[in-house]
Amino acid sequence: MADRVDVVIIGSGVGGSAIAHCLASSGASVLVLERGERLVREDRNWDVEEVYAKACYKADEDWFDAQGQPFQPGQFYYVGGNTKVFGTTMLRFRAEDFGELEHEGGTSPAWPVSYDTLEPYYTEAERLFGVHGEAGRDPTEPPRSGGYPFGPVPHDPEIAGVADRLRELGLKPFPLPTSVQYHDGGKCIACDTCDGFPCKVDGKGDAEICLLDPALAAGNVTLCTGAMVNRLVTDETGKRIVAVEVTLNGRSESIEADLFVLSAGAINSAVLLLRSANDANPDGLANSSGMVGRFYMNHNCSAVMALKPFHKFTTRFQKSLSLNDFYFGDGEAYGYPLGNIQLLGKIKEPMLRGALGWMPGWGRQWLAGHSVDWYAMSEDLPDPESRVTVRDDGGICLSWRRTNTAAHARLVARTKKFLRAAGFPIVVSQTFSKETPSHQCGTVRFGDDPAKAPLDPLCKAYDHENLYVVDAGFFPSSAAVNPALTVAAQALRVGEHLRESELKAS
Repeated sequence: MADRVDVVIIGSGVGGSAIAHCLASSGASVLVLERGERLVREDRNWDVEEVYAKACYKADEDWFDAQGQPFQPGQFYYVGGNTKVFGTTMLRFRAEDFGELEHEGGTSPAWPVSYDTLEPYYTEAERLFGVHGEAGRDPTEPPRSGGYPFGPVPHDPEIAGVADRLRELGLKPFPLPTSVQYHDGGKCIACDTCDGFPCKVDGKGDAEICLLDPALAAGNVTLCTGAMVNRLVTDETGKRIVAVEVTLNGRSESIEADLFVLSAGAINSAVLLLRSANDANPDGLANSSGMVGRFYMNHNCSAVMALKPFHKFTTRFQKSLSLNDFYFGDGEAYGYPLGNIQLLGKIKEPMLRGALGWMPGWGRQWLAGHSVDWYAMSEDLPDPESRVTVRDDGGICLSWRRTNTAAHARLVARTKKFLRAAGFPIVVSQTFSKETPSHQCGTVRFGDDPAKAPLDPLCKAYDHENLYVVDAGFFPSSAAVNPALTVAAQALRVGEHLRESELKAS
């Protein structure tokens, strides 16, 4: 590994890999540092006991909540980041999500960029991820400059029947946009171990396969795994980043560069900035505003199981349907936004043990076999006291203050109501906890005012001339759809800027 390159990218998730993909044609020497290794394709990729009961791929680390209690977060440190186990959903934010929106629980702030700014990058991100979908079916769909790269993944027969029944009720279900290779020449086999599992056959469109591997093939991008970045180092003025300190194979190394891109995930990026405090930046890097680590958001999410006691479902690829009928409210009954509803991957008995440990195994097995499983998601509003901090012992403290919970409860109740009307007499739900930070965002937000945001609208740190932070940490609001595609779109926008402006200038 060279001790000096043109660009260092920290993290190989969606943000970092998208930047690498953009810079692969730049001629610059680019080094991607990833703390994890490549996730091995092996039989236990699809073993529900190994993946869920034994958590074999989850990071073996403890974080701490606001009360100082430890918990094991749902973090996955591999090449490709959390996309190695994500549910492949690739929804765009609604155009309205980029403006100020009033919720029952408060105000969702406007972004410093509009939907129109990101639209061409959304289109490019969908192309790179090979997204399957069908334009024009989602009632809240924002304007598009073109259709999806591939048509929708076909519903399993039982899900197609559910969709028909929902339409009879006056709802507008639509095919869930998803990044899987379920097309001619693709590797996806539409199995029942996709959402939450690694893909043993590389049929999932994750950041490793869709972005990073093509970038590495260009020749000027290098990947270094097992590289734990401990801190960013500045010059004496504190304005310019000059190096990263990395632990690699048990020894400490320093790597210099002209440009640094931090894409370690919303929580770990904030932590690294705070841990990099020095005399010139006593509160951490990029933190003259005091906002680094604040405004942490993680969607209000609940699993909703719709049960038919006398019907055993044989659905395999369940995650193919979504509804946005209540995204901006419930008509005259409720004028505030509620959120998105989409199918989960098929729930299996080991997945229920944590929430239903009191129930005998045969009972959990019966539930899993007789259910259609949904995911209700509402916006979590930004709160400055919902934050990530670093403890005196170096540990990560995550103090999440949930917001907008009344709206989420209403969305879950509305979901249960229409599912009962659709022929499911028993509908139960379980809210996700802080241990599932899969939609983490907001900790290093971008904005027009450096007194209120660490980053400018191109994700460049106001305090440092050569530092960009490109992961979901830049989100000023969380909206109520999965964040991956929006991270990819902004990362492609930033990568284009770096290639055409920063690197040419140097």
